[in-house]
Amino acid sequence: MTSVCAEARRARPVRLRDLARLFGRLSITAFGGPAAHIALMQRELVDQRGWLTDREFLDLVGASNAIPGPTSTEVALYTGRRHGGIPGLIVAGLGFIGPAALIVGVLAWVYTRYGARPVAGDLLAGVKPVVVAVVSVAVVRLGRSAFTSRLLVGIGAAVLAAYLAGLTEPVLLLAASAVAASAGRRRRRQSGGASMAALLALPAAAAAHGSAPDLPRIFGAFLKIGALLFGSGYVLLAFLRRDLVLSHGWLTEGQLLDAIAVGQVTPGPLFTTATFVGYLLRGVPGAVVATVAIFLPAFVMTGVLEPVITKLRNTAVTAAALDGLNAAAVALMAGVTWFLARDAVVDGPTAVLAGAALLALLRWRVNPVWLMAAGAGCGLVLRTHL
Repeated sequence: MTSVCAEARRARPVRLRDLARLFGRLSITAFGGPAAHIALMQRELVDQRGWLTDREFLDLVGASNAIPGPTSTEVALYTGRRHGGIPGLIVAGLGFIGPAALIVGVLAWVYTRYGARPVAGDLLAGVKPVVVAVVSVAVVRLGRSAFTSRLLVGIGAAVLAAYLAGLTEPVLLLAASAVAASAGRRRRRQSGGASMAALLALPAAAAAHGSAPDLPRIFGAFLKIGALLFGSGYVLLAFLRRDLVLSHGWLTEGQLLDAIAVGQVTPGPLFTTATFVGYLLRGVPGAVVATVAIFLPAFVMTGVLEPVITKLRNTAVTAAALDGLNAAAVALMAGVTWFLARDAVVDGPTAVLAGAALLALLRWRVNPVWLMAAGAGCGLVLRTHL
């Protein structure tokens, strides 16, 4: 009966306003970073609306992990592209990015006017344990679709072990894809590598060096980051520190940490940290330019690559490579969950929060958004009384 209902939902056309409504809501309610965003999208796109199957969703996650840029934002862009073409891609992208960027922009205005450091610790102390529970449930559910053979289980285990040992995500994703393709009697594949290399070279050339953070230099710096940053959105801190603090001297260490704190405590893409930094550098024009620049490569790459993803399932070799990519992506999510848990579950109250959230998700299927809001409230109460 459930599969029949899912097929009926999938048969209905997805309108642009449906995309705008869903991703606009996620933009203002999806707390917890990229892994939590993907867990929420899996629930909304697969379980609730039936717009994608588990396999299709995993394919989009795997493809998003394999290219530079913000992974959860690229999943939104791929979904919009698949169901609404280029207009759908734009609507889904702006829906997911716009409201969150506006929130961050307002906080940047408050920060510059009143000099108040963002107070994120109390909220995060309660939200993080809930995020761990949400992501854990998503990993288990996606793992059922990803680990369909002993080979894929082995690939996932190896990727998880290597990730925990310190290897970077792009290397692991490519290695997993290559191993799976080899097992599927790999044939020589045609590659868009030359086109991709040319695409990635553009922002590197555009990133001009200089002392003054004028709008062209801000655009070039953030365009380069958006086109070259692989892996978790939290890697953004390292890129921003190297380029904006050490190379250009545009920010102090304290300002950078405040910007990252705002990105973590606000909903939506972590890359909206660029909005905060851009506002610090050149006000509203700087915020707009930095936001457009850091997300632009994701729009371009997903728009070009989305039609290719479905075709990859048509041959045994590329389908096997995609299966390996999916297994690696789920393994990486498991690794991220481990690091999140190590940071979030630090005492008895946070352990109780994580356990209660896990129980609520598994037994009563409570909406994760409400759990995160409850977790934030618990964090404030706990910090007040401790």
